[in-house]
Amino acid sequence: MIRALVVEDSLTVRRRLVEILEADPEIELVGEAADGRRAIELCRERGPHVVTMDMILPVMSGVAATEYIMAHCPTPILIVSASTNRGELFQTYDALAAGAVDVLEKPDGTEPGDAWERHFLAMVKLVSRIRVITHPRARLANSTARPASPLPAGPAPVRGCKIVAIGASTGGPGAVVEILRALPADLRIPVLLVLHINAPFGAAFAEWLDRQTVHRVAYARDGERVAAAAGRIVMAPPGRHLSVAAGRLRLNDEPERHSCRPSVDVLFEAVAREYGPAAAAVLLTGMGRDGAAGLLAVRRAGGLTIAQNEASSVVFGMPREAIRIGAACRVLPLAEIGPALAALAGAAAGAAA
Repeated sequence: MIRALVVEDSLTVRRRLVEILEADPEIELVGEAADGRRAIELCRERGPHVVTMDMILPVMSGVAATEYIMAHCPTPILIVSASTNRGELFQTYDALAAGAVDVLEKPDGTEPGDAWERHFLAMVKLVSRIRVITHPRARLANSTARPASPLPAGPAPVRGCKIVAIGASTGGPGAVVEILRALPADLRIPVLLVLHINAPFGAAFAEWLDRQTVHRVAYARDGERVAAAAGRIVMAPPGRHLSVAAGRLRLNDEPERHSCRPSVDVLFEAVAREYGPAAAAVLLTGMGRDGAAGLLAVRRAGGLTIAQNEASSVVFGMPREAIRIGAACRVLPLAEIGPALAALAGAAAGAAA
């Protein structure tokens, strides 16, 4: 039986969510809260397997409640929020970076039949099965920073890197922020990023990410020269594949890969073809297997490949698949990936000097 806690300040919306959950024989409702502080109290007292969390709450916001829960009583959190308000979008990104697992848009009344209800139940059940970790913000507050690992020897290159590609899915926002903050301010190579995020919520993510680091972040523009993106982070826009060809960024609407568009595999495979041993690729936390084949393509082309380890991953699906097929030159905890890339970027700058 899945134990669920509903957090929503609107009585009308909360009653609807409660009714949907209570009608499912696999779910037991263990509580409902109208503010973030009460949500924390119920989470500690009743040990739910999953929490549905609104962002705009009185007393304590959904972001603050998420941060506390993930730091002190880690529980899978499904954000149920609106995607039309820019401020609420930014709070959703903050909550995802703080450890919330996934996000679902609130119903607007235009959904056909019981489509939203069925999707909501499916996501609640899926999120409840995810083994969440104590969020890194809590761990870092009680420990000293770990030293960066040296770069790999052997076939993995340490000089001459011209591009870094990063792919992530569930748990990705927080992981990406931590990595980008570890990169040098004078970064001289482009970083291309594919992140799986539900389409309605992806609209302002690049703008939000731009505010989290010293690096400029923007969605890719089709036809832009890759060289012009040096020192910047370039993201695949929602619903479009990102690749590179003939020195230019390319966007397309080709079919989904592994039910994903944008797909990490599409980016990694293109980077492998275009840059070979001058490429580095990183596969982070995420559900499914998108990115594994692409990471293998980069490794076979002579590039450096890194997969996030299990202990630091919110979901060890994508990295595990890559490790299983031998795609990762290195398997690192999240705290060591950024410093490793920073050292690689420094080596690349030295080679270019």
